[in-house]
Amino acid sequence: MPRRQQVWIFDLDDTLHNASAHIFPVMNRAMTQYIQTHLQLEEPAACSLRQHYWRIYGATLKGLMRHHGINPHHFLAETHAFLTDDMVQTTKQLRQLLKALPGRKCVFTNAPRVYALRVLEVLGIADCFSLVFSVESSRFHAKPSVRGFQLLLRQLRCRAADCTLFEDSLPALMTAKRLGMRTVWISRRLHKPNFVQYRLPHVLALTHSALKKAPHTFPS
Repeated sequence: MPRRQQVWIFDLDDTLHNASAHIFPVMNRAMTQYIQTHLQLEEPAACSLRQHYWRIYGATLKGLMRHHGINPHHFLAETHAFLTDDMVQTTKQLRQLLKALPGRKCVFTNAPRVYALRVLEVLGIADCFSLVFSVESSRFHAKPSVRGFQLLLRQLRCRAADCTLFEDSLPALMTAKRLGMRTVWISRRLHKPNFVQYRLPHVLALTHSALKKAPHTFPS
């Protein structure tokens, strides 16, 4: 049986770039303000609700859609309009790393498509990916939803066993492992849960990692 092509799946924020430094604080304020305005809540209650939905659903938007009937397109447009190029931390080594990886590469993000494409352009790596699978692509079944992963695999036309997911979110990695993907946690934390196969402090560490050099084996 011929060997199938490797598929490298990358989360975007806090995986391919450091969103926590400049982007997430602004984004969180924008989401809190949106909840204040549209649900008529005071700031502490709106912030608490945002965090609550993020913890239980993996995405604030999912809770707002499910419990409050919020229009997802309007929410995403309003809460991601703040991005400016200087908020994205870039590095030339990232492009070199991605270009050197054999096989297909895609981005799988809970962010909206317009935002994701803008960040990838600023990073100078947009052309490295054959697919950018945004939250709209998942029909708003944001990670860690199994449904979102299934839609991604259908779009890629590959099996989970063909894929390696790079991700900073443990719940998303847990779903990926259950489906049969190889899992790589981007984190500086030392403790590695058993559903995580590899841990890297940042994605650039893949350059010297055994993960890249080891043959990728696929079950028949």
